[in-house]
Amino acid sequence: MEELLAKHRKEQKDLQSRITQKKKSATKKTRKGVNDECERMQRELTERQQSEIDELNGGSSEPVEEQLEDLSINDEQPTNPLDDSQESAAANLNTPEPALTAPSPEEPTTKVKKPNRQKARLARRAAAQAAQSAAAAEEAANQTDYRGNEQEVMDAVFKKLGLKEVEVTPDGHCLYSAVAKQLDESGIGLRPDPSRIVLQPTTQTRIDTVTSPQHDGYRAVRAVTADFITDHKEDFEAFMEEPIDVYTRKIKLTAEWGGQLELQAIARAYGVDINVVQKDGRLEKIECGDMDTFDEDEKKKRVVWLAYYRHTYGLGEHYNALFKKE
Repeated sequence: MEELLAKHRKEQKDLQSRITQKKKSATKKTRKGVNDECERMQRELTERQQSEIDELNGGSSEPVEEQLEDLSINDEQPTNPLDDSQESAAANLNTPEPALTAPSPEEPTTKVKKPNRQKARLARRAAAQAAQSAAAAEEAANQTDYRGNEQEVMDAVFKKLGLKEVEVTPDGHCLYSAVAKQLDESGIGLRPDPSRIVLQPTTQTRIDTVTSPQHDGYRAVRAVTADFITDHKEDFEAFMEEPIDVYTRKIKLTAEWGGQLELQAIARAYGVDINVVQKDGRLEKIECGDMDTFDEDEKKKRVVWLAYYRHTYGLGEHYNALFKKE
C-alpha cells in the first residue's frame, strides 16, 4: 500500500505541474478549453488511483485524496507483524510468571493511553497545508509582478504625454467603446465620411438606434468596421484565417475582441489617426492615410488615443480610452 500511495502522490504532483503549465500558456480563446481539459485530467487520474486502491484493499470506501492526505512517509509502521495476543504469548515464553499478589490500595492502577490516530492525522494534514502555503508564498514572492509593472509603465507614459485615462468596461467591446467615446467627444461622430464608406442598411440601423455613444456606441463602430472590411476585402482578406463573411459577422454581432485589422479599418473608415500606448511603454501609430485633406485644427481633432493592457485586467487583453489633458 505504501508503494502504491507513494506512486499516487508523485502522479498527483506531476499532474499539478502539467496543469499549471497548461493554464499559464492558455490564451483568452483557449482558456475555457484548457480548464475543461485540466478538470478531465484530474478526474481521470483520481478515478484511476481510486480504482487501484480499491483493487488492493478489496473495496476501500475512503476516497483516494483522503488516503493520500492521511499517509506520510514518516508514519511509523509496526516492526513486529505479530498481533497483541501473539506478542503476549511470546513474552510469556521468556519471562517467568510473577507471583499473584493483591494490588496495594495505596497504588492505584494506571492505564496506558493509546495514541489518538485521528488527532495525529489532523496534525499531519495541518503541517502539510502549512508547508504548501509557505511554498506558495515563496513562489509568489519570486514571480514577476506583471500587473504592477505594466501599470507603472503605463502611468509614466500617460504623465509624459499629458494624457488622462478613462476606463472602459472589459466586456469584449472595449476597443469599440473606447473609440466611440472619443469620436463623440471630438465631434466627429459615429457616422463615417460617405466618401470613405457607403453605409449598408444594417449599419445605418445600428447607428440610428444608438441611444448614447458613451454606453452603446460600440454597436455603431462595430458595424462601420465590418462594412469597411467587406468593401475593402482585398486589403484585409489575406490576413484572415477564416472566410471574410464569417469574420465580419463576428465583428457585427458578437463580443469578439478587436485587434490590428480592426484598428486599421476604424482609422480609414473615420479618417482618424490612432495612437496606441502599448503595455511596455511603446507608442504604436495607425494612420488613416490621407490626413493631408484636413486643415490643422481638424488634424488635431482627428486623433484617437488608446491604452492597450495585457496583464492588468482579468479577461486579458483590454483597451481604455485616453484623452489629452486640457
